[in-house]
Amino acid sequence: MDKIWINAVGTCAALCSMVSFTPQIFKIWRERDASNVSLGMFALTVTGFTLWTTYGAMLQSWPLILSNAVCLALSGVILVLKVKFSK
Repeated sequence: MDKIWINAVGTCAALCSMVSFTPQIFKIWRERDASNVSLGMFALTVTGFTLWTTYGAMLQSWPLILSNAVCLALSGVILVLKVKFSK
């Protein structure tokens, strides 16, 4: 398969993963309510992105490192907001 298409698919996948967290962040921030967010799920998500980022670093793969580091930061924000706005 042409490397351009492979990179395009990887880029689209990374962008979708990164952007997918932003609506949840805005909703939690706007409503000041994170009661519908699962603490366990986001703790596991943060752990997963930490491991993916570490894996990318071990492979010295900048696309893996950068995309997963962004997802780690965004999911980490949701986790912090969950703790902050828990009632």
